[in-house]
Amino acid sequence: MVEVKRKDNESFESLLRRFNRKIQQSGILVRARKTRFFEPGKSRNLQRVAARRRSELRELREELKKLGKPVTRHTTQFKSR
Repeated sequence: MVEVKRKDNESFESLLRRFNRKIQQSGILVRARKTRFFEPGKSRNLQRVAARRRSELRELREELKKLGKPVTRHTTQFKSR
């Protein structure tokens, strides 16, 4: 935790500059940027389910392509099982 106390007759701008410098030196911003978009890894079961779904959609797209039907997001989204 970075703490900066205002000195006597110190302007707000210089206080803010000192605070920003302390934040930069402490490395807090670097850590915050690294963890900002962190997503925990999926479990093996969820990875397998996603892979199976991708392969089924790929097969469906290929089948539609062979039949000469238009392949759109809508047709692959609501596929028949």
